[in-house]
Amino acid sequence: IKRVINGLWQVSGAHGRIKPEQAIEDMFKYVDSGLTTWDAADHYGPAEILSREFRNQYRLRRNKEPPIQVLTKWVPRPSDMPFELVEAAVDARLQRLGVEQIDLLQFHWWDYNNKNYIQAMKHMKTLKELKNLALTNFDTEHLRELVEVHDIPIVSNQVQFSMVDRRPLQKMVPFCKKHDIKLLAYGVLCGGLLSDEYLDVRDPTERIDTASKQKYWYGTINQWGDWPLFQKLLKTLKTVGARHGGASIANVAQRYVLDQEQVGGVIIGARLSRRDHIGDNLHAFELKLTAEDYEEINAVLNQGGCCQAIVEMNIGASLHYSLSLVELNFISQGGE
Repeated sequence: IKRVINGLWQVSGAHGRIKPEQAIEDMFKYVDSGLTTWDAADHYGPAEILSREFRNQYRLRRNKEPPIQVLTKWVPRPSDMPFELVEAAVDARLQRLGVEQIDLLQFHWWDYNNKNYIQAMKHMKTLKELKNLALTNFDTEHLRELVEVHDIPIVSNQVQFSMVDRRPLQKMVPFCKKHDIKLLAYGVLCGGLLSDEYLDVRDPTERIDTASKQKYWYGTINQWGDWPLFQKLLKTLKTVGARHGGASIANVAQRYVLDQEQVGGVIIGARLSRRDHIGDNLHAFELKLTAEDYEEINAVLNQGGCCQAIVEMNIGASLHYSLSLVELNFISQGGE
């Protein structure tokens, strides 16, 4: 996969309606730039269907298979997990994605008191339609249970991980290093708050204009420190970026997480049919932070609290499951 992954959460409707035809055209721009890995899910509205339609359009226009990798998720309600249910869920992903094998299926479970997640993972382990098995928002204790007790071959775990939320460094990273498991980090830019757009903004509440920004301001940044300290961090990142040819605050924030042990990739939201950050995202590959950069950044980060020091918790427990507000206005090949 590419280490900067295009996230498709934004097409779920939480950031406004999308234009499907334009979204497909934007996907061509991402792929042609080299950003070929996409992160979808069963609950991200039409995300899986968009990836299928892109495959079809790519084949029609270029007469070859698209060079993409699509990671998706299955997020069932905790209940009994017979083989037939698991198989049907995988078949639904295959149909929506328009593929015969899924590159990476990421499984999420939000109630560890219900042990049927073990049953589900054992069934998935037997399915040849799944190239790789992964998790989303599992804590270290339950990741260890699946890997060491039940011998489930987990290749990655998608977790919230950013400069101001370094919880994975406590237990997750050491465990994943031992078992060669990669972390796919989301929330790296705190919904866009870790960007030049918020430098020197006096009152953050005037600019918290998306559900993601609300989540990361109230649930992450506010737990780490206050707005003046966050502004100090933004100014530090701006100074660091200036030493590297004017790299953006977002570039530095991405690079910081990419440089952490076991991080396989960072997921950056793709605002398909609305706006893109392709050029800026590509700069993260070129940026190399120095020891001086890290010293300056960590000096500010260590002034914050909670999100670095708290006991590791199930960060997936508060995952919001909503039905998509987006209606897909085209019918792709294969029907849907």
